[in-house]
Amino acid sequence: MNYPLVTIGVTCFNAQETIARAITSALEQDWPNIEIVIVDDVSTDGSVAAVNAIIASDRRARLVIHDANTGPAGARNTILEEATGELVVFFDDDDESFPGRVREQVRVLTNFEEQTGATLVACYASGARRYPNGYLKSLPAIGSKGAAVPNGPAVADYLLIYRRKPGWFFGSGTPSCSLMARRSTFDEAGGFDANLRRVEDTDFAIRLALLGGHFIGTSEQLFVQYATNAADKSPERNVEAEQRLAQKNEAYLRSIRRYYYARHWPMLRYWHFKRRYGRFGAELFGLALRNPVAVLGHLLETGPKRMWHERRMREPRVPSP
Repeated sequence: MNYPLVTIGVTCFNAQETIARAITSALEQDWPNIEIVIVDDVSTDGSVAAVNAIIASDRRARLVIHDANTGPAGARNTILEEATGELVVFFDDDDESFPGRVREQVRVLTNFEEQTGATLVACYASGARRYPNGYLKSLPAIGSKGAAVPNGPAVADYLLIYRRKPGWFFGSGTPSCSLMARRSTFDEAGGFDANLRRVEDTDFAIRLALLGGHFIGTSEQLFVQYATNAADKSPERNVEAEQRLAQKNEAYLRSIRRYYYARHWPMLRYWHFKRRYGRFGAELFGLALRNPVAVLGHLLETGPKRMWHERRMREPRVPSP
């Protein structure tokens, strides 16, 4: 069997408490031909020392240290520049991937290419997110269910305005922490936009979709993501990044008459998170006035799930099984 070289890219920023777990899970992959590129994005804690300690005796891994903080997108671009593998897969610094993750993603990706002849393919791993209280949320991968594979501009429509094409499974979206693709696919889509400090993974997927890319996923859960709180994950950072994403895609969104929707739906979520329900109502009224059917469908699809999810996150700590 041919075992192409796979580059496992690990971004690291102030992760001294979790980075050893992430790198260990990379070193323990059962794929026989890997290299591991870790990029430290100017950590101010003991992350660099922790990385050096765990990779010192393993020649498959190397550490690159940034001179200036670039954010997740910039760190991932450095991984792409350093990668010599035919395929690249990303592990986050606070996640744990199971030993068969690389093998299964390679299998799913190459099988799809052989069966379809597609050249622009993004393969996402299914996983789960564990919250501090023990609540475990399933994260099924996009394209991991159903006969039809999400592809092309309709995927951009989903990511920008939640327009769902019947029969397509969008799962938990397009997070980079579960992504594998060929280096040529990353090159074709232009890598990651370092001007975005959040939603850079969504931005990459939108550009790939508009190029006609295909989005597939593993049915098997292959990683665990550990939910953490950080300043860069605040509601303010999120809404700012989501609105910039809409602005970046303004021409496309205006061509489908959904620019206002894409700009203002993030504000609806923001006011919900801030518990400013008067502002929430005003935002909802403006959206419903312009796109009543889309807004109603979006609310009915996501609202109950969101409320249930938030309730689970607030529950007292769940005992470990």
